[in-house]
Amino acid sequence: MDGLKTIGIPGFGDEYPERNRGESQVASKASESGMAARYALALFELADEQRKLDVVADDLKALDAAIEENEDLRRMMASPVIGRAAQSQAIGALLHHAGADELTQRFVSVSAANRRLYALRHIIHAFLAELAERRGEISAEVTSAQSLSDDQARAVEEALQRVEGRNVALSMKVDPALIGGMVVQVGSRMIDSSIKTQLDRMKLVMKGAG
Repeated sequence: MDGLKTIGIPGFGDEYPERNRGESQVASKASESGMAARYALALFELADEQRKLDVVADDLKALDAAIEENEDLRRMMASPVIGRAAQSQAIGALLHHAGADELTQRFVSVSAANRRLYALRHIIHAFLAELAERRGEISAEVTSAQSLSDDQARAVEEALQRVEGRNVALSMKVDPALIGGMVVQVGSRMIDSSIKTQLDRMKLVMKGAG
């Protein structure tokens, strides 16, 4: 745990004070984004140094999927009421059960101790984006109404690689509210083929016609 805190990166700790109520949400989100990037870079440098980039990346992808699928876990991570020790114990048990690497477990433990679990998914995505960029890949997030099979995920990945002309690092999410189809975000671009979006557009058209 101490190894993570001694990475010479400003902001890897509890340096963010309570904000005044009058400060804008934009500033708050910018601070959160910057914090997530610093934490991700700290983990990236340690994983690179220990030659564990792929191992840690696999751990983080599995953890992100587990968080996505478990509403109680998301609620626990975001709760300001649950103590740091309880948060650390709960997510630590999950990682231990999943057989996560020691470095991944120590990093998440530090995040819990610093009250950063609420931003853990942002940190994960920042780590994976950094890894993709350094490898000349582009990261893509695919959100579907139901979990995709391995064959379906592979087909999506291959299609995106043909379009982008380079390797694509894929991350998957499930959102039943989509009803059908999927939403693909490649970098800052969004490709939306979900039925929900089509219905919402139809409603807007009908309102305009009325």
